[in-house]
Amino acid sequence: MSTFEKVQVAKEYLKSKIKEVPKYVIVLGSGLGSFVECLEEVIEIKYEEIPGWPISTAPGHAGALIYGKKEKVPVLVMKGRVHYYEGYSMEDVVFPVRVFGAMGVKYYIATNASGGINRMLSPGDIVLVEDHINFLGDNPLRGRNIDKWGPRFPDMTEAYDRRVMALAEKCAHDVGEKLKKGVYIAFTGPSFETPAEIRMAEIMGADVVGMSTVPEVITARHMGMRVCVFSCVANYAAGITDSPLCHEEVLEAMEKTAGRLNAILERLITSLEEEDA
Repeated sequence: MSTFEKVQVAKEYLKSKIKEVPKYVIVLGSGLGSFVECLEEVIEIKYEEIPGWPISTAPGHAGALIYGKKEKVPVLVMKGRVHYYEGYSMEDVVFPVRVFGAMGVKYYIATNASGGINRMLSPGDIVLVEDHINFLGDNPLRGRNIDKWGPRFPDMTEAYDRRVMALAEKCAHDVGEKLKKGVYIAFTGPSFETPAEIRMAEIMGADVVGMSTVPEVITARHMGMRVCVFSCVANYAAGITDSPLCHEEVLEAMEKTAGRLNAILERLITSLEEEDA
């Protein structure tokens, strides 16, 4: 079965399970799954139930697709994602995004945990990603292009939607938060980066570093979705301090940040709906 056919099968399965196809999908990164608590009329679909859907194996990624309503606005929420470092192909990593695009989702809103490279950032800061550097050594669009999904050479000048970003900043202000902006660089992992690699990333213009998100953003834009990404600084990147890095520290930091980010996400969904009305 071709990738296109696999996507169609998964799309039809999800459409049979949910009440209506939402315009919004929210991807919750490491330790950020509590957003779903604000939803009503919840339907939970385990990833293993969806044909062709990759299964999350990383700690802090629950592995379930949640349908629900926030103030009567339907949304889809991914509690956890898969990463390139888990051994999946790029095709697998972006499979959910392909399904969302085929379903007609218009907004791809993602979150992740990151290490702070920029010395002006501290653990607990929420960064609005305004651009990225793909340092994964691969691109999800490599291979035969499916013209029904998007052009062979999609423009990435505005990978992150400026209008949505401006609205996100306003929503953050409304709930008493101030977002910082920055460039996200993605390494493959699963090892944390070395101090030398972080110095290189800093010279290249990166502000935060992680192991996800970039392939999905490229794919979402390929399929015409509008993208907004929030990166939560969990710790200082390697070499910024003398402290060793560990994933438990990341999860602990994200649990502390989740409530603040959830308030922004809730406000953003409501505001986007009002603007599109």
